[in-house]
Amino acid sequence: MMMKYYCIGIKGTGMSTLAQILYDLGNDVSGYDDATGYKFTQVGLEERGIPIYYDGEHTLDPDTIVTYSVAFHEDHEEIQRVKALGLKVIKYNELMGHVIEMFQSIGVSGTHGKTTTSSLIKHILEENGGCNYFIGAGDGYASLDYDYFVVESDEFNRHFTAYHPKYSIITNIEEEHMECYKDIDDIRNTFEIFANQTEKLVVANGDNAEVKKINYQTDVLFYGFGFQNDAVIKNLKLLEEGSRFDLYIHEELYGSFEVPLYGKHMVLDVCAAILMCRELGISKENIYEALESFKNAKRRFAIEKVGPTTIVDDYAHHPTEIKATLEAVKQKYPNKRLVVVFKPNTYSRTKDFTEQFIDALSVADRVFLTEIDSNREKQEDYPGVSSQLILDGIEGSQLISEDTIELLSDELTSVICFMSCAYVDGLIQKLKELISRVVLIDE
Repeated sequence: MMMKYYCIGIKGTGMSTLAQILYDLGNDVSGYDDATGYKFTQVGLEERGIPIYYDGEHTLDPDTIVTYSVAFHEDHEEIQRVKALGLKVIKYNELMGHVIEMFQSIGVSGTHGKTTTSSLIKHILEENGGCNYFIGAGDGYASLDYDYFVVESDEFNRHFTAYHPKYSIITNIEEEHMECYKDIDDIRNTFEIFANQTEKLVVANGDNAEVKKINYQTDVLFYGFGFQNDAVIKNLKLLEEGSRFDLYIHEELYGSFEVPLYGKHMVLDVCAAILMCRELGISKENIYEALESFKNAKRRFAIEKVGPTTIVDDYAHHPTEIKATLEAVKQKYPNKRLVVVFKPNTYSRTKDFTEQFIDALSVADRVFLTEIDSNREKQEDYPGVSSQLILDGIEGSQLISEDTIELLSDELTSVICFMSCAYVDGLIQKLKELISRVVLIDE
């Protein structure tokens, strides 16, 4: 039966994905957002003709079910309006939980690597019959024709505790979203709930100390570089064209793999995907073949050559992710100067991880930061917290904005890496305009 859904915050990566899935399952979907500027998450919405509203002037049928992004507070005008209309409101993660219960679901969790690992599994399954998927890069699809559903399972606000997957992956556990959690024990205990709501098998990174501490009530398969794991990565070679490694399962060589991905963190993600697809009955030969044609999700190590400049666009926003990605850029471009432009997206994360950000960003040869761009926190709640806290710890670093993109004028032969989970398209477009002006002058 067709239902009507109204998604508030529809341009958010998760909400955009959920809206697309609800539409694909035959429902009537529309949404609201405060952000009138273009976002990459609109692509799938526009392809499906899902309307996006920017004010509260439109009517909503009384049988409409409303869900909203956590970036929107309870006192937001549009949330107050739908409540005044008496519409049914259901939490975003609860609605997602209901959707995935319709399928054989594979929940991919972890502080880092969720999107890449989910994308790998999705790609392998698509090359071998098809699947449904929810990937937090604004990418989703569902059809009752497919049994499997790959779902990126986010720990923010304990969202994934509403999920009861058939299979799950835990890529790693670190301190993150400390505005939602008391400490690392609280985070790990929440992952433990998710793991033990898994019906059949958990594939878990055994190199991560917090992952190993979980008291698993479900069958678990550990993977990693450490020899104590059930599946062990050996003979790793990090090359300019990608990464090569051998994978041993229970001390027997399963296969030798070559992937167009960079960095040890990406190899771990590939390993998790291989093990999950093997569990689902995909042959080793078919996994090999699928990996050869894999292209990562939007804003995951996305590379574009513009004139003399190599631009990398990446979603990394936590210090661990930033450091791993910058080291991966150096793997691919060992003889290039590396410049990073980072847009912090929450005041709490900037405050909690100032020293870690300084260490991670210092991998680059030159560092630029924008002001903090937060859609779910207010600056007045974090007095004294700004990008300057990080800039003060990195010699030669500078503040940058779309209006001051000329600061990059002497770096146009470098690799310039834009990093954030916030919107950076405007910065990249201004850089492209700068490159065009400089190239024309040179000609």
